[in-house]
Amino acid sequence: MNLEKLNDILKTEPKFRYAQVNKALWQEHISSWEEASSLPKALREKLMAECPLEINAETFKSKTGPKSVKALITLNDEEIIETVLIRQKEARNTVCVSSQVGCPLGCAFCATGMGGFSRSLSSEEIVEQVLFWERFLKTEGKGEKIGNLVFMGMGEPFLNYNEFIKAVKFLNNEETFNIGARRMSVSTVGITEGIKRLAGEQLQINLAISLHAAYDDLRQSLMPIAKKYSLHDLLRTVDSYITKTGRRVMFEYLMIKNVNDSEKDALELSSIMKKPLYMVNLIPYNATGKFRPSDRDRIDAFKKILEDNGVPTTIRLSFGSGIDAACGQLKGKRKK
Repeated sequence: MNLEKLNDILKTEPKFRYAQVNKALWQEHISSWEEASSLPKALREKLMAECPLEINAETFKSKTGPKSVKALITLNDEEIIETVLIRQKEARNTVCVSSQVGCPLGCAFCATGMGGFSRSLSSEEIVEQVLFWERFLKTEGKGEKIGNLVFMGMGEPFLNYNEFIKAVKFLNNEETFNIGARRMSVSTVGITEGIKRLAGEQLQINLAISLHAAYDDLRQSLMPIAKKYSLHDLLRTVDSYITKTGRRVMFEYLMIKNVNDSEKDALELSSIMKKPLYMVNLIPYNATGKFRPSDRDRIDAFKKILEDNGVPTTIRLSFGSGIDAACGQLKGKRKK
């Protein structure tokens, strides 16, 4: 898809054409300008020639059921990104969005980091992922829409803050996708500068922190960026964010067997998470290399320790094992 020439083409058209094009693209989710029946034929032909709407993507459905679908989208410069549609009961559709091609952070447990980093995405390339899934749902003819967005795909959103927030505001706009800010979540490894900027946006987007360890030394071994952002500094920034916004913050904690899932880990995590508007989301690890997921009994016991110590805790449902849904897994396999 390439809309670079769209504004130039519409400059010579009546002003109401902008509203017609906007509605066709972002509300009706057309896949071809031929579908935009409100536009004159000559304009449609010009747009088809100079502003192609095709999104070059390949989809992969889960082997274990219809709950998740992953797509590899090839961008105009031939770079490839991943995005996932997570399907739940009552047509609750969540899209996981990437913000970069690859990731520069090199977390030990992450397949995206293993694949290296190419570049950050433009806001248009971020929005394109959401548009792709809206078109996908439209073709099924069941009247389903995207209900939630999670910026938890490839890359670190706060290392691409300007384009990330531009995409958020576009997707939230009632004249485009009209997805409520409260139905959007962004996950960061703990880039404190980004957390501070988000606090000043006056957007009700949900914030999640990729924690994964309750000790600085263990966290630094899993996430090299933690050497720059200590737990003390990170939690102090989160506390300031909560004071300013009044919004709950989720702390994501991958459950990795014999790495961070001991009783000692649970007790230490409890000690730093027992604060108002903190909650912990335990995530069964989707194996990508040398690490293995914690046993379910271990996860349940870990959760009980947290709850017994007054920490609100949930366990994330896993929908992606049948499609290599951990970020970077599928792209890495395709390269091989």
